[in-house]
Amino acid sequence: MQDILESEESGGVLRLTMNRPERLNALNPALATALRECFQGLYRRTDIRVVILQGAGPSFCAGLDLKEQPGKDVGTSDMLAVQYSIRDIMLAMRRCPQPIISIVQGAASGGGFALALASDIRLATPEARMNASFLRIGLTGCDMGVSYFLPRMVGSSVAAQYLLTGRFMDAQRAHGLGLVSMVAPLPDLQQEAQALADDMLRTTPLGLRFTKEALGLSLDMGSLEAVMAMEDRQQILCTQTDDFQEGMQAFLQKRPPHYTGQ
Repeated sequence: MQDILESEESGGVLRLTMNRPERLNALNPALATALRECFQGLYRRTDIRVVILQGAGPSFCAGLDLKEQPGKDVGTSDMLAVQYSIRDIMLAMRRCPQPIISIVQGAASGGGFALALASDIRLATPEARMNASFLRIGLTGCDMGVSYFLPRMVGSSVAAQYLLTGRFMDAQRAHGLGLVSMVAPLPDLQQEAQALADDMLRTTPLGLRFTKEALGLSLDMGSLEAVMAMEDRQQILCTQTDDFQEGMQAFLQKRPPHYTGQ
């Protein structure tokens, strides 16, 4: 039986592949549970420093698998539990200290769109298409953090255009808006994802972890002074590490640093 979420660990990088290509990697309960537990399990894994997420087959993730959802006789409490089981994936992605690079190919709809938005970096194939499909099946266009992430990334007017209509955003439009950082064929994106991971691995473990944390928290802070206060504390904590001393010596001696995570 195939793994519904394939994982491969190598050199500090965890590669995750949603593996339901026959269903366009739609989120059924098993895949949702696997993703949630995987990202929650990364909270204290210092050996994994970067995550690369993609989907098997022609699509990234087509959203919720409507064929495997509870029937109409399910009560409010049970439906709320289902909702939490999926939205907690995105919370875990933001809470885990590892930067997440998503390679978006084909459809990223509904929950798939939310997975892409919850990632730190998005790369897209030319045929990638993203939308808040919830609106088109009788729900609101705001679900799983989409209404939090999208306005902050592309502005409120553009976000409203897509969330109020359920329209698809193609790869070129997403690139023009800065939502994805590269559009290229899949092999090129996989190469770029590895290159990005390699650059991240050249940093200190604490510095990389703090940088993701600061980028996330600064979105919600109310002032420049609050952000700078957080940055000040992070920087001082980093200066107390052996890795900081190694980085300084390596820079002065014009050699690659050898970080230990200490």
